[in-house]
Amino acid sequence: MPASSNDNPLNVEPSPRIVLRKLSDGNDLPTDFINHYHVHVFCHDGSMTFTLDERQIACGKEEFVFWFAGSRLGELSFSKNFRATWLFVEDSFMINNVPDQQWGIDATLYSRQYPVKKLDNPEDRRRVLTNFDRLNDRFGDTDHRFYEEVLRLQMRLFILEMWHTFANEYERRKRTVQSGTLYERFIHLLEAHCLRERKVQFYADHLHVSAKHLNFICKQNSGITASAWIQRYARDRIVILLQNDKLNVAEIADEMAFSSRSFFTRYVKKLLGMTPTQFRNRLD
Repeated sequence: MPASSNDNPLNVEPSPRIVLRKLSDGNDLPTDFINHYHVHVFCHDGSMTFTLDERQIACGKEEFVFWFAGSRLGELSFSKNFRATWLFVEDSFMINNVPDQQWGIDATLYSRQYPVKKLDNPEDRRRVLTNFDRLNDRFGDTDHRFYEEVLRLQMRLFILEMWHTFANEYERRKRTVQSGTLYERFIHLLEAHCLRERKVQFYADHLHVSAKHLNFICKQNSGITASAWIQRYARDRIVILLQNDKLNVAEIADEMAFSSRSFFTRYVKKLLGMTPTQFRNRLD
């Protein structure tokens, strides 16, 4: 619904919360979209390549890709026969309507590591595209008497449907990683324990290697150490928890097993460059 003139003194038209487009190239993408929107793409034909966190990644026919708002995305390139349906969801609107916090954290960590998913099942492809249309249709139904309430419910239903669609792949990849290389097993352990365990020694002990060797293996496989991976995962979880306005800072500190709120505040400032309160003030 439109903002009041007091909320928007320059009368700048706010970006729409939902944008649905069918595109064959990148010419009609919303301006600065990756800083404002979480992006869902279903590729009907052709292929698209991009870099994400300096990794070169490709998305092809009947594949789905998801980018978080604020991702380090670059070098978008499209084949001549590329066709895709793009759904853009405004950053805060999606974050504020994640229905289950633990599933939200797991899905976030998984999607950052594996942004492209193959949709081999026709029913899954139909579900994803129907989900796109239903959210967009609900956003456009501004005459509904309970517009904001039903739009928020539709956003939550959208997220649950997407989680349902990719849950099997998520579980399958977890099982594969459990029996994989030392580096893969470290990443699996990290996904499971990073909320409360932030020392390399914890993971080294579980993998029956020294902390020095674990750092070496991670550096060899990914270019960064185990310590850096732990900080990256901890940072992602902190951001997700701070975006949840139902939790106060003390509750988050307790959830992450910090001995005190002040210790948690210092840790957050080290990772984010600002205190938890400062981070939340920027969200308002």
